[in-house]
Order: sequence, then C-alpha cells, then structure tokens
Amino acid sequence: MREAPIATFNAKTYLADPYAELARLRRETPVVRVKRRPMPDSYFITRYDDVLAVLRDDDRFVHEPWNAGKPRTRFNQWFHKWTNLGLSDTMILRDAPDHRRLRGLVHQAFTPARVEALSARMTQLVERMLDAMQAEGRADLVKGLALPLPITVICDLMGMAEDERPIFYRQAGGAVEAESQAFGMVRIMFRVAWIARYFRGLVNRRRAVRGDDLLSAMIAAEENGQRLTTDELVGSTFLLLFAGYETTVNLISSGLLALLDHPEQMERLRRDPSLIDAAVEELLRYTSPVQIPPPRYAREDVELSGVRIPRGGLAVAAIASANHDETRFPDPEKLDLGRSPNKHLGFGFGSHYCLGAPLARLEARIAIPAFLQRFPNARLAIPRDQVRWRKSLSLRGLAELPLELR
Repeated sequence: MREAPIATFNAKTYLADPYAELARLRRETPVVRVKRRPMPDSYFITRYDDVLAVLRDDDRFVHEPWNAGKPRTRFNQWFHKWTNLGLSDTMILRDAPDHRRLRGLVHQAFTPARVEALSARMTQLVERMLDAMQAEGRADLVKGLALPLPITVICDLMGMAEDERPIFYRQAGGAVEAESQAFGMVRIMFRVAWIARYFRGLVNRRRAVRGDDLLSAMIAAEENGQRLTTDELVGSTFLLLFAGYETTVNLISSGLLALLDHPEQMERLRRDPSLIDAAVEELLRYTSPVQIPPPRYAREDVELSGVRIPRGGLAVAAIASANHDETRFPDPEKLDLGRSPNKHLGFGFGSHYCLGAPLARLEARIAIPAFLQRFPNARLAIPRDQVRWRKSLSLRGLAELPLELR
C-alpha cells in the first residue's frame, strides 16, 4: 500500500465546476489526503467502487471517533457535537447499536404512508406558488418554489402552528442562504442554535399535548421498551428538517437548471410526463444535491485503490464523483432522462441510506412537471455564467435561479 498524495485541487475551482475536477481526481489520484487541523487528516475518495465500499462497510468505517480509537473525553464529545451542528444526537452520526435503535424509532413515525398522504397537499402548495410566480412574470425559482415548498411540508409534518411559521421560515431558509454570504458558518451556527431551541420547546409542548403529527408520533414510538430522549427528539427533528428540505431545494432548482441547459430533455419530459420517475433519478445522479455525506473514521488501516487510509483517518466519500464515474455510468456528463440502469448513490447506501428519500422524490415528482407544464417558455433571466452556486463542498445548490417566465 502506498501513502495518499496531498490534495492539489483548488476549492474555488472545485466550486465553479466540481465534475471536471472530480474526473481528474478519479483518473489521476482517486484517493487524496486533505489536511484539516484540528481535525484528523481527511481522505477524499472519488471512484464509485471505493465510495460504495465506504458507505456499505459499517464495520471498518464509523461515525463516532471513539469507535476508531479516539478517547471518549468530555472535550472530545463536546467537540464532536459542536462541529456537527447539533446532529450528533441523530442516527446519521451514530454507530450500531444506537443507530439501529434511533432509525427504528424514527421510522415508526416517518412511514411511507405518512409521506404519500402529503401528495394532495404538495400539489396544492405547488400550484399556489406557481400562481404567484406567474403573476410576477419573473421569479427566483429558489425563493419562489424550491425552498418554500419543502419547508412548508416539513412544518405541516411537524404540526407547527401557522403563527409560528414566518419566523421559522426566515431562520431555516436563512441557514441555506448563509452559506453564500460572508461569515456564513457563523451565521449558520446562530440560526442552527435558534432552530434547536425552538424544537426543544416544540418537543416539550408535544409531550404535554399530543397531536396528529410526525413529532407526536416520534414521541409515542417505542421499541423494546425504549423511547427517544428529549435530545434525540430534538436532533431527529432537526435532521428531518434538513434532510427533508436540503436535498429537495437543490434537486428542484439544480434539476430545472439542468433541464434548461438540455432543452431536448426538457421537451422530452414535457411531452411524456410518465417519464418523471426515471427523470428524477437521473437528475439526482446528474446534479448530486448532496455531494459529500458526513465523513467516517477508519476503524483500522484500510486500502482503497492501492492507498492506505490509516486508523482514525476521516474517509470522505464523494458521492458526486461516484455518480459521474465513467466506469459505472456510460457518458456520465450527458443528461439522459431515460437512463437505465441508474444505480446512483444520491441518497447514500446501506444502513445510513437517507430516510427522507421518499419525501424528496415525491416533492420533485410533483413540482418539476407542474413547472414545465405551466411555463413552457421559461428561460434564464441572467447569463448562464452568472448563475451563483452556494459555497459548500458538501451540498451542491443554487444561491438563486432568476427566470423569465413569459
């Protein structure tokens, strides 16, 4: 085994065109080392087979650093919690057996039937938002549809009172926008703290008075005599909020931009709406809304593509690169709404497969065809090279998408 070379890619160049840079890495240095003090060295992994190996192997790759040899001190626990923005009490950053327990309890409440029951409500919301956009004749797709739709759906799921929603929309939506602003991380942390405090109050109110909502169902969920603690309820609610809308915001906005870039595919979908399921899968692959899932610690020395990842090193599985790997997807830079097979990793893989995937898929299946039918002549209101992407390496999303609709 050889040692991983030090990463040579430029973050600014990467953000402007990640797929060209990822293709170079797959070809030349499929595993590179990134120094991130005070964190352990990260190992950026780009080939499909290697990414899949990390995502599916819960024995050799873990989320909790003390399961990979780091001492479980109070400081290390605090640091792990602080650097993960309140998600350390959720299934996404827990290893077995806690992960199985948390996922099982949340799954009891967040069922496919509960998601499917939202279909009529989503259709109503989409039509109302498209009406408002049509009245203006010009709109930012992110603020007009892609962002408010999933946030409203999550608020419905959680049973939030109507008078509480405006400030919640501002805080949750602001957390998305903050990534593209100066001191973005600081802004995000303040907003995350506000949202976590709000959810804690909401949990306490639901404990006192239950309703017919997802949070009440999570409070009631029980498995082998165990229930979710208050911290786990707050964390799980927080996770469902961001898992439920981050992917959807990016999928709808980036997906529609991809269709505008490929008018023949956009017309293909408009003429044949039955293609929507395959289209959503291809847009998930092509745009990869989640570029990088939470990194995992190597529990032992591991070899990938001939490179050693040492015990305690952080394995960063680049889903976006795997979804464009030419050895798995013929002509990967081509958008093909009928692509089959299409075993993309857009929602991860294995035990940590995204629990919010059915919700994101349903929202995209409703919103994208409705937009295409309503606005057949939609076009960008700015030059293509002025489209702004959010400054995030883990998520690929548009800061805005100004459109001319008439």
